[in-house]
Amino acid sequence: MTAKHQRLAYSFLWNSGLIVVGTLIQAVALKAVALPQQFVPGGLFGVASLVYYLTEWLNPGLLYLLLNIPMFILGYLFISRRFLGYSALAMTSLTGFYQLIDVEFTISNQLYSALVFGALLGAGAGMVLRSLGSNGGLDVVAVILNQKLNIGVGKVYFFFNLLLFSASFACFDNDLVIASMIAVFVCSMTVDYCLSLFNQRKLAFIVSAQPDEIAEQVMQNLKIGATMVPAMGAYRKQEYKMLMVVINNIQLKRLEEIVFTVDEYALFIVENTFSVLGSTFSRRKMY
Repeated sequence: MTAKHQRLAYSFLWNSGLIVVGTLIQAVALKAVALPQQFVPGGLFGVASLVYYLTEWLNPGLLYLLLNIPMFILGYLFISRRFLGYSALAMTSLTGFYQLIDVEFTISNQLYSALVFGALLGAGAGMVLRSLGSNGGLDVVAVILNQKLNIGVGKVYFFFNLLLFSASFACFDNDLVIASMIAVFVCSMTVDYCLSLFNQRKLAFIVSAQPDEIAEQVMQNLKIGATMVPAMGAYRKQEYKMLMVVINNIQLKRLEEIVFTVDEYALFIVENTFSVLGSTFSRRKMY
């Protein structure tokens, strides 16, 4: 990542744009798909939806706003003001868009509705999470617990949603709750995909009798660095240098061609990496 791209990633306009567009997509998913089907989303919006379905008091958007008040008090006490500010923008944008949007997607099949709802909600949430803020609500608690107690964000959501859907089974038709759970699962998969879309790299290990020549070709032709890792063969106990290269998907085939052009007997091992931080790659996100 260049210095220009790093400045963009931390700029106010970029982060605000991600949040506004992401919350707009989420609001469409919640108002146009979830509300007509009476799906129970995960997290605090799920609590707000559950209360609304049972009492018809206010609406899920306004209830979500009220539930966020204690969350943001916690955020103010334990997380940075920048994180809190961006998260507040996300929360108010979602509530505002939810109030303004008046559209309904006509999807008669409950399973299809769950899939569409989960994909749209996950895409919007993923965009917001690529910013320096969060979607508000349970995200704030999850970040605090992760920073203070090293509790995984996924675990926080899992146990919270476990309680939420257990309560839903007691109040609603089982098919509806199961469809809601499918939607939440699709949403989580879509969020993961959005977060890894531009961060995913390939980690290549190259075992060759000519590591220096391969490294030279890689640096010269691909304009990327390489690392020599000391290694030893298990059978002959012979010491050698293994080459480690972090590369993107586009350049992977070119790296393969360089390796086997130099040494047709080389061993070429490739692994997926979710995120690579530091050096010329992505900058660590600081809340």
